[in-house]
Amino acid sequence: MDAKRCSSSLPPGFRFHPTDEELIIHYLKNQAMSRPCPVSIIPEVDIYKFDPWQLPDKAEFGEKEWYFFTPRDRKYPNGIRPNRATLSGYWKATGTDKAIYSGAKYVGIKKALVFYKGRPPKGSKTDWIMHEYRLTEAKHQPIKQNGSMRLDDWVLCRIYKKRHVVRAEERTEELSSQQEQVSMIGGANDVTITSNQNQQEMKFPRTQSLSYLLDLDYLGPIAHLLNDNNSSFDIQTSMGINAGFDPHVGPLSSYPNIGLSCHQTNGNQSYYK
Repeated sequence: MDAKRCSSSLPPGFRFHPTDEELIIHYLKNQAMSRPCPVSIIPEVDIYKFDPWQLPDKAEFGEKEWYFFTPRDRKYPNGIRPNRATLSGYWKATGTDKAIYSGAKYVGIKKALVFYKGRPPKGSKTDWIMHEYRLTEAKHQPIKQNGSMRLDDWVLCRIYKKRHVVRAEERTEELSSQQEQVSMIGGANDVTITSNQNQQEMKFPRTQSLSYLLDLDYLGPIAHLLNDNNSSFDIQTSMGINAGFDPHVGPLSSYPNIGLSCHQTNGNQSYYK
């Protein structure tokens, strides 16, 4: 579309990205004074006779944004409010107007508008945006004629479609990917913690008393060996009190079959293999 309708005098690789000041000084002002523009790529289209998705086909240049010179009509015969209704909706102003300066001189106004489908006040908001540029000099305003609804001869409009929906989907995919990575890392940490706990449970106590070892479930066979041998020896406590027999093991004196023995020295017991 762009290559077919744009001027053949445009050099290869030409891009049209004018600033707000350039649009006012070099394009809109020249159009209002019937002087030629630097490049004839902005068509004259009454944009309010079309819906925004129809306008790219009316443009002579542009891929993601399109420029038009358009007149504005009055909403009421004696008012100054513009009529912004289209075939299936309307343009609604949003935010505050922006003053355009050329150096220190106030030369124009920029207004942002959003397109709504339906009729006010129950229209549904769309992603179509318009920036409307108009001159501030009174001499460029048309003289109202009897029965005329014309408010401005020309304003310059830049129209584009907002792409925030695509960016939101990309952010959602990125967050999902991050959550999956966190879940994978968390699962690996759980496996490591479980493995460490199992290793700690499998560790054998370094130094414990014989009576404690006999009470452990996984040393049960030792107690049976001691009972089967009917060995005996006397155990004296650290308080110097004579100890009798263990009712579960029998007399504790020596354990030749398992290489354990005990001897008494000055009221203390010592164990060795």
